[in-house]
Amino acid sequence: MTHENTGRGQALAAAAQGFELYLTRERNRSAHTVRAYRTDLELFFAHAAQSGVAALGELELSHFRAWLGALDAAGMSRATIARRAASVRSFMDWAVREELIPANPALRLRSPKRSRSLPAVLSGPQTGSLFEDLEDRSVEGDPHELQRRAMVEVLYATGVRVGELVGLDLDDVDTERRTLLVLGKGSKERTVPYGVPAAHALDDWLRRGRPRWLTEKSGPALFLGRRGGRIDQRAVRAQVKEALDALGDTAARGPHALRHTAATHLLDGGADLRAVQELLGHSSLATTQLYTHVSVDRLRRSYEQAHPRA
Repeated sequence: MTHENTGRGQALAAAAQGFELYLTRERNRSAHTVRAYRTDLELFFAHAAQSGVAALGELELSHFRAWLGALDAAGMSRATIARRAASVRSFMDWAVREELIPANPALRLRSPKRSRSLPAVLSGPQTGSLFEDLEDRSVEGDPHELQRRAMVEVLYATGVRVGELVGLDLDDVDTERRTLLVLGKGSKERTVPYGVPAAHALDDWLRRGRPRWLTEKSGPALFLGRRGGRIDQRAVRAQVKEALDALGDTAARGPHALRHTAATHLLDGGADLRAVQELLGHSSLATTQLYTHVSVDRLRRSYEQAHPRA
């Protein structure tokens, strides 16, 4: 590679770093979101480099289309392709605003429409079995089982995201009012209620489990890893998956399945759509409306199975 090409490649990398700072400082995006944007850009730049592109001004619509075509040929899901297309469009929009390029060549880039697949949720009996099993496992007082029961109870009771769960501190729990103060996307705070079963599970964890894992690294974190530091999302996902796998008869997997289940059960029970939107921290009511489709779909299946003239 010539010195000229090396310099142009560095300029492109510098632009990507500038975009990361913009996402972090001005848009207040989470570290997870910024990493996703960075990965998408790195993959696109690597593909463009194979066509000899080493500077933003050399990019054309054909480069973006070829990249999406390669992703589709590799068997990438429509949702992933759509997200990656959105990432590069956002980056190019930013580059125009920063006057790094005169126009956005990706402006007319069309990505495949995301399929609005219905999320897997637990039925009422499955939910009951899940919590019976978690309670039985926690009877002996093992901190791991006490915490897992508390986390699953909170995830289902409140519909919080796993990132919001691991960010909870002791002071965020109001035991008298049975509410949590949650820091959501865009650093927006919201207060969410939880019920009596979650209150009992949290109390059990705080009295019998957390003190046994407490170290100088724990700080105010509500939920802890085995070494005493704040638990991370990967550990929560693994523990929830194990609990759901034990049911054996559901496609629901991971913490987000509990969020889906909470929303669906609330709407099945007659909860107001806007109340569910506020509980989940959705910025758009359209996102929450997906769960009404889940409820209607379940109602239709039940109707077709039970009604003699369905």
